[in-house]
Amino acid sequence: MKTAFLLATALALAPMAARAADDHAPLRFVLIPKTVHPWFDKVNTGAQAAADLLGKTTGRKVEIEYRAPETADVSSQNDIIERAIATHPDGLILDMLDEKGNHATMLEAVDEKVPMTVFDSLPPEGMDITAVGADFCEQGTIAAQRLAGLIGEKGEVAIMIGVPTAPNHTRRAECERAAFARYPQIRVVATGIDNDSIETAQKQASAIMQAHPDLAGWVACDAAGPVGIGQAIRESGRTGKVKEVGLDNLNDMIQLIRDGVADSSASSRPEMQGYWAVIAAWQRALGQKTPKYIDTGIDVLTKKNI
Repeated sequence: MKTAFLLATALALAPMAARAADDHAPLRFVLIPKTVHPWFDKVNTGAQAAADLLGKTTGRKVEIEYRAPETADVSSQNDIIERAIATHPDGLILDMLDEKGNHATMLEAVDEKVPMTVFDSLPPEGMDITAVGADFCEQGTIAAQRLAGLIGEKGEVAIMIGVPTAPNHTRRAECERAAFARYPQIRVVATGIDNDSIETAQKQASAIMQAHPDLAGWVACDAAGPVGIGQAIRESGRTGKVKEVGLDNLNDMIQLIRDGVADSSASSRPEMQGYWAVIAAWQRALGQKTPKYIDTGIDVLTKKNI
């Protein structure tokens, strides 16, 4: 009877022992951005910093696997998400390319009980997912209002949209248009689409400025756009004539400000987004409730503070 009792006790305690062992196993999160891009490299830097801090603080290793699509293509991103789900990570950290296009794949993660966190984006409606990032509308509005001031609240302006299906890019564009609409003498005469490519943005900006020789200024909706715009302004010899207010803090964007090609940039703090996305994912992996939204704020970068 004693032997049976000890066996029963051991069997009862086995799950607890397994959970205790799991508590010391590394936590693994897969970080999937929109595409290969310097902005996402900054996000990854912040994510790795958070993982290192959590590991040192808790004694439990936190691993970040960074898997970026070569281009901003929804099917490619979904394929990466599906392959990540198959490895049963402790969490997915996503920047969605298309709310509708990513939805079915994200439901697969729900079915497989893989927690998700999104950054620089908003989750599909009805999904209980923490979003980390800046207020897209506020960021776009800041850029548009700064440009309006630079051009004396009158003239022709253009907007460079990033990925047309990306909720953050479209939201910024909507709010930039709304901001310009407050000025009766400002007219949006053109929009470009760069699909998060600096080279594409440069070509689009050059073509638009040729078609609109009286263009007074530019704003953008992604991090690649304003770099390409700045290159086009410089190559056309219109530095100082065509004003630009950019987005985010890529090194090339900062250099354009230093060189006087761009006036300023509204940055959504990508390093901080990566950092807090990992913190939220870590909390989810431990079974904790997390906020609906973590606002990382916006920095306005000018010659005076870069």
